[in-house]
Parts: sequence; structure tokens; C-alpha cells
Amino acid sequence: MIHEAFQYTQSVFNQFIKNKFGVDEDKVVINTIVDQSGAIPVGNQNKIILSLIHVDQETVKSFYAKNQKLSDGNYVATPPSERYNIFLLVTSYFDDYNETLKFLNASIEFFQEHQILDASTNSDIPKGLQKLDFDFQKGGDYMQMHNLWSALGAKYQPSVIYKMRLITIASTGIDEFVPKITNISNHSTP
Repeated sequence: MIHEAFQYTQSVFNQFIKNKFGVDEDKVVINTIVDQSGAIPVGNQNKIILSLIHVDQETVKSFYAKNQKLSDGNYVATPPSERYNIFLLVTSYFDDYNETLKFLNASIEFFQEHQILDASTNSDIPKGLQKLDFDFQKGGDYMQMHNLWSALGAKYQPSVIYKMRLITIASTGIDEFVPKITNISNHSTP
């Protein structure tokens, strides 16, 4: 679901940018800030880059029942679904610094207007994503931002961080099959 959440966010975000600036070209990409060799990917040039910087498991457990009923009346026991929070780095990377600031501002506007993406406002949300909830994250002090960009292996670019809340990931594994109950007997002991 992480991939689907990123893809959907990118799609809605791109449409917002196209409408706002009257451009035909996609300006929002999902990518790393630098590649494995330390170079800036060509695809990042003059784009807004969405990057995953951290995944955090939601501490409340067991969101869905473990046993699911099959069409024949039997049940299948599956691992419980878990929810995760995804930390999304939104970086504005343009040749012209004024464009960088303009698109960073538009990025903040997008997340202000789209704090929640769900089926009530977006009918094309992918199956399995009930809701994407975005919270602005304070970047911390100068040293924390410096450490983040150092860990990424890149030089600082104007950016903001959002927490994408509650991505549900359900394993497709099966723990066991549980037969349906076919009769109930009442045995009383004297």
C-alpha cells in the first residue's frame, strides 16, 4: 500500500500543479534526492520530488478481525492488518531559485487544501486505501535538518516534511483454515 499511496498522492498533486500553473507537463515525481552514486537523477530536474524518509508503525494493534469468512462458510485465519505512518519529504528542485520557491509554496498550498484524500472527495482513490491523512511536520532545528540532508547524501534544497498517516498493510498469508461449525450439541454434566 505504500506504493499505491505514493502513486495516488503524486497523481492528485500533479493535477493540482497543472491546474494552478496551466502546465501540461507532470511536475511531481517520486524519486530519491540523489542516486546510489551520489548524483542528482536527471528526472528530478525542475520537479517537485516526493521521497520516503521514514516509516513508523502505528502503536494501536489489530485493526481487523483475524478470521475471515469464505463463501463456503468456512473461515481462514490471517495475520492481522497493521497501520503505518509514512514520512514524506517534499522537495522543490528547479534551476531558477525563484521557481523553486514558487513550487515549494504551491506544495504547501496543495497539502493545506488536501489534508485528507479519501473516497468522499476523490472517487478514484485506489482500492485498499481508505484515507490518506497528511500532517505537516516541524523540521526541527538547523542541526536536525542538516543531519537529515547529510543522511540523504545531498545538499539542502527547499523542502517540507509531511506525515502520511495510517497506511494499512495486510498480509496475504494464511495462518490456517478453520472449518465451519456444522452442529451444536448441548452436553450437560451431572
